[in-house]
Amino acid sequence: MITLQHTRTAPVLREPAIWAALQVLALGMVGATAGLGPLGWAAGLAYGFATWAFLGYGMQRHRTSALGPADRVTLARGLMVGAVTALVADRAGQDVPVALVVTLAAVALSLDWVDGQVARRTGTSTALGARFDMEVDAFLILVLSAYVAVHMGPWVLAIGLMRYVFVAASWRLRWMNAPLPASYARKVVAAIQGIFLVVAASGLLPAAGVLVGLALASLVWSFGRDVLWLWNNAAVSVGESRHA
Repeated sequence: MITLQHTRTAPVLREPAIWAALQVLALGMVGATAGLGPLGWAAGLAYGFATWAFLGYGMQRHRTSALGPADRVTLARGLMVGAVTALVADRAGQDVPVALVVTLAAVALSLDWVDGQVARRTGTSTALGARFDMEVDAFLILVLSAYVAVHMGPWVLAIGLMRYVFVAASWRLRWMNAPLPASYARKVVAAIQGIFLVVAASGLLPAAGVLVGLALASLVWSFGRDVLWLWNNAAVSVGESRHA
């Protein structure tokens, strides 16, 4: 029984482990070019380990032993997010190599469009891939908002923390776990967060604070609309069950 379990688990964990090793290599390259201290290495390695653990768990839960082509694009994005995480954590927002951070973040955001196209054109869209893509996006936004918050104020952190607050609330409030309908507006708002934060991080636009404020306002509107829809849908469901 132990042998059988090992046989089933080993292929599932092998590919995430390879990508975790690539994350270490990417951190080494960043360290060689921009320099990384103990805090940066700790943050980057923690990110790589968490990616390996959660992706391995997801693959086992979804009973898949191999990742699709779009998932590998997402993992490539994840390597860049890990490097950005290490750089921002290492310098605590100060004396960060801005050009490198902005370049890595911009490429990672661009590849977000690529992995979606790859998934659709190869017919390999999966629930696991969609969730993994969402988590990589959310963490990049969190890291970027933390970096920008150092220069603009802690209010910017609300952009990166809002999704995590929503998830935490859904653990307590079961009506928030209902699936949301597809929304193009939600996708646009999500894309705006990354673009505006990268622009603000670059320091090239004097009025970047206005952009970040608009990004936060649009995010509040988007989450507020979704929460209201979930609340109304839950109320309708309760009413229907009472009259059944």
